[in-house]
Amino acid sequence: MDPLKSLADAERKPYWLDRPDVPDPMPPLTGGTTADLAVVGGGFSGLWTALLAKERDPSLDVVLVEGHRIAWAATGRNGGFCEASITHGLANGRERWPDEIAVLERLGRQNLTEIEESIRRYGIDCSFTRTGGLRVATQEWQLAALDEDAAAYAELGLRVDRLDRDQVRAELDSPTYLGGLWDRDGVATVDPARLAWGLRDACLRLGVRIYEYTPVRAVRDAGGLLELVTPVGIVRARRVALGTGVFPPLLRRLKWFVVPVYDYALITEPLPEARLAEIGWRNRQGIADSGNQFHYYRLTDDNRILWGGYDAVYYSGGLIKAEYDQRDATFEKLARHFFETFPQLEGVRFTHRWGGVIDTCSRFCAFFGTAFGSRLAYAVGYTGLGVGATRFGANVMLDLLSGRETERTRLRMVREKPLPFPPEPLRSGVIQLTRWSIARADAHQGKRNLWLRTLDAMGLGFDS
Repeated sequence: MDPLKSLADAERKPYWLDRPDVPDPMPPLTGGTTADLAVVGGGFSGLWTALLAKERDPSLDVVLVEGHRIAWAATGRNGGFCEASITHGLANGRERWPDEIAVLERLGRQNLTEIEESIRRYGIDCSFTRTGGLRVATQEWQLAALDEDAAAYAELGLRVDRLDRDQVRAELDSPTYLGGLWDRDGVATVDPARLAWGLRDACLRLGVRIYEYTPVRAVRDAGGLLELVTPVGIVRARRVALGTGVFPPLLRRLKWFVVPVYDYALITEPLPEARLAEIGWRNRQGIADSGNQFHYYRLTDDNRILWGGYDAVYYSGGLIKAEYDQRDATFEKLARHFFETFPQLEGVRFTHRWGGVIDTCSRFCAFFGTAFGSRLAYAVGYTGLGVGATRFGANVMLDLLSGRETERTRLRMVREKPLPFPPEPLRSGVIQLTRWSIARADAHQGKRNLWLRTLDAMGLGFDS
């Protein structure tokens, strides 16, 4: 099908946020206020931090300030994959922290289970479903990586199924599939906006004070308290947790470690049962293919297919602009790839197209730290797997603010920082060269050129 025709009626807005039941915003801050804990950011990172803080100590006075709307940024624009991995996949975690990987996997899967328990406890209607995740190979060179990962999972005693060509096509039928790896327990799908709004309501029920449309412009030390400076007043707090993601950091040091990358997605019209039967997908797994540039896709409650990824776009200079949320060249590429993967779905149209910025760092998963004498903690750099991992990061921030050593704070993953990126304009040159090299590797049987091999040796790279 002509990609332009399939996109002709697609709304330019995130599907998850385009609904009549969007909750009314909480009023902005007017004047100053004080709190025991101030949380900056109303995405998953901030919401989980505020909620867990009140669960740990119900007497704690917690304030959450959000510069726009709850869930308006990456939290409401992602694919809705809630994964157990806190290391951006097993392979990345094994490479960086081989001695800790068993603990990291255990903590990640425990975190996913606790997310499910929280959703049930607070009655959050967000379609959370433990579908499992299916990674598929579409080129011969990708099969070896599936075999390696299957062996690694087995070594850790985790339940995965290595599927051959016929077996994977029995799960989801695409002529491009050559094999697959099915993690039955480590992935859930969720409606991310409804999860965020449900967490907001849970926070309010526990007594968290939430102010939307209240951007924080600066943080400063005021002796015994930290001050968050907003256009309408100052929030004074004994402790502060930063969950601001990729947006201009309130701590200058973070700008060396985090870069903004734009991710894009499409979603189809609802598929009638007869059309869905043409490709199978009875078990409704979340799917990702295995290239360096990869697609992710899943089903919604009403049998739409969300199809995203592949292009991870860094705009030179690291600029963040609203107009970057729409990129027609990427939408057309995604639509073309969709019909190459599922030619059976000829004629299906897309109803929404959108993009947005996410934060990434050189190790592709979150890193943590403190400032102002450990009165401020931060977690940043999730690289697209933040739906689940932000809850783990929230617990890390609260552990760091408490001053008590825990199993989490003893982890090398928590104690170490990623390698920094070079300053501009060298940063843009390095990232664009890396993106070109990754695309070239995908086109040449996965063979990594000298540049990628050098980055691999340094532990510094760029992930799609």
